Amino acid sequence: MTQNDQPAWQAAPPAPPRPAENVIYAGFWIRFVAWIIDAIAIGILTGALAPLAGGSTPVTVETSGGVTFSYTTNAVGTLIGLLYFVGLWAWRGQTVGMIPFNLYVVRVEDGVKPDVVRAFLRYVGLIISFVVFALGVIWVAFDGRKQGWHDKLARTVVIRRS
Repeated sequence: MTQNDQPAWQAAPPAPPRPAENVIYAGFWIRFVAWIIDAIAIGILTGALAPLAGGSTPVTVETSGGVTFSYTTNAVGTLIGLLYFVGLWAWRGQTVGMIPFNLYVVRVEDGVKPDVVRAFLRYVGLIISFVVFALGVIWVAFDGRKQGWHDKLARTVVIRRS
């Protein structure tokens, strides 16, 4: 064995991730539009269900210049968002906003929709991605497989089926 040869037991370094054949990854802008549709749907659901829980408008600006937050309404909205995203990703692999564009959240390994645990992990990652100045979401625009931080955390990708 010479100095330049690798030992037989040493594995080759992993290949960098690249697009799979015949897979169309969903880019930033189409995912952004789908998210806007989802935000509208969640807002409608929150507006309809929050009064049943004793909530009011999420934020009220007082005439004196103060601002009042309805913690009940915000809690209801958070719960609805959690159930909406996790439930739809695990059930259908897509949310209401993704349907018009034929976008699907799938597992990296096998292209199957995520289970509830992976969908929940993706949701937590999405919150983190937004909290850090939305850098984790903007990451989609620059990644080879169009993955945001939440996708990388949950080992998912968003694909477009024709």
